Amino acid sequence: MIAYIDGKLTYKDPTFVIIEVGGVGYQIKISLNTYAGLTEGERCKLFTFLHIKEDAHTLYGFSELSEKNIFLHLISISGVGPNTGLMILSSLSVAEIQQAIVREDVPTIQRIKGIGVKTAQRLILELKDKLKKEVLLDQTNVSVTAHNTNQNEALSALITLGFARTVAEKTLDAIIKREGNHLTVEALIKLALKSS
Repeated sequence: MIAYIDGKLTYKDPTFVIIEVGGVGYQIKISLNTYAGLTEGERCKLFTFLHIKEDAHTLYGFSELSEKNIFLHLISISGVGPNTGLMILSSLSVAEIQQAIVREDVPTIQRIKGIGVKTAQRLILELKDKLKKEVLLDQTNVSVTAHNTNQNEALSALITLGFARTVAEKTLDAIIKREGNHLTVEALIKLALKSS
């Protein structure tokens, strides 16, 4: 719902910040990695995720889009809520999390406060293949990164339209194998809707 907030950083704490935009102060929970890169009193932009529960609406903020993306991956795992996701991002950098999961490094993940053996194993089991793809794509050229962005945008749109994530991912992968990676977001969505 709120993709990012861009405004003046009026208060900074290791666990949250307050950013003023148009006379309104938004309280946003952050990781230590994001905290380290912010300077109080200056203008800043945080990519956000709004978590809604019965009794609270909580904004989570990230200085980098890659940090937000890994956070969304983490909280998609059963038993990992937003606060645990933030704890993981405060303990390890995005690159360290990706490497630990891809290399199946249970001890590194388990060292994070609140993460037991089973949760560490579940993170690895459910995220290893997704993160391997992302790491490989990050290491290739810009055209593939643009394709990855198009695929992610199409995936997000399909999920919004009511597709199950796994079905949408398989459908998009099949389309890209068949048609190539030159398709626009709109073309990907149209082909996916036709094939369902």
